[in-house]
Amino acid sequence: MPAIQISAIICTHNRDTYLGAAIDSLLAQDFAAEFEVVVVDNGSCDRTCEVVAQRASNPRLKYVFEPILGLSVARNTGAKVASGEILAYLDDDAVASDRWLEVLYHAYENNPKLAIAGGKVTLLWPQNILQPQWLSPGLAANLGAYDLGDNTIYIHQPGLTPRGLNYSLRRSFLTEIGGFDPHLGRVGKNLLSNEELQMTEYALQKGWQVAYLPEALVAHNVAPERLNRAWFLKRGWWQGISECYREQVTGKAGISQLQWGSERFIRGLYKALQHFLDPAERFDKLVYAYGQIGYLNAAIQGMLSKFIAEYRKQKPGDRRKITEI
Repeated sequence: MPAIQISAIICTHNRDTYLGAAIDSLLAQDFAAEFEVVVVDNGSCDRTCEVVAQRASNPRLKYVFEPILGLSVARNTGAKVASGEILAYLDDDAVASDRWLEVLYHAYENNPKLAIAGGKVTLLWPQNILQPQWLSPGLAANLGAYDLGDNTIYIHQPGLTPRGLNYSLRRSFLTEIGGFDPHLGRVGKNLLSNEELQMTEYALQKGWQVAYLPEALVAHNVAPERLNRAWFLKRGWWQGISECYREQVTGKAGISQLQWGSERFIRGLYKALQHFLDPAERFDKLVYAYGQIGYLNAAIQGMLSKFIAEYRKQKPGDRRKITEI
């Protein structure tokens, strides 16, 4: 049997409504070489297993249950189960275009220094629902929208990194950095993020390349429950927490985070006032400012935890000196 050239991986948690279409879009790929589709069931308690079972007769399909909640945990499990050197991750509520795997595969084949690649993402709105007037293009990115144009771009700024819902890596790179960080990435309803940004930083530091491939197109379903302001505020809060953790991992944590977060909070409020008459941009800036509160909260907790840990290491006499100070 020919070797698997690329593995398409779907990590899913209680998304049976969309999962079938995601799997079908992968099984129907227009790709001449050998590939497989791996579904990682991350602790689902809905009809996920049944949705997969309905397609079990397809020899390309693999299923694995991962009980430990966490997107990064599930992604690492998918990588262990998969056979391909190229690992292509598709979200469970997305639909891949028919040449998605082909575009990704040839990009890696033609560039041995390519570590990460992803493509354009369009949005699929729920039936009879239009984009809200208060939703800016910037906040639409929180729903997965990603478009850097119609030409291939090599990314040098981590903030432009491909979206995780349309994302691929070379296995040797993933092994080199020790896999996805389980402390980043969604865990249940906690909207932790920034794991892809961190991966891009690692890749660039180690001399690898990261690419945006417009023809590797994916469409992402917008869940109706996300079309309210409260969801975006929550998303902004967790974005701030994620950014704080990423700085802690890279050794940038400290008292200066309080200054950075405060400055960004004030800047967000100021820009919200500037765009007072524009509902979309005004809300965009308010979400940004709210995210900085999450960032500051995480920074303060991090500094307190560090202080307590250092305090516990001290001898009783040294502790009294610290208390007296």
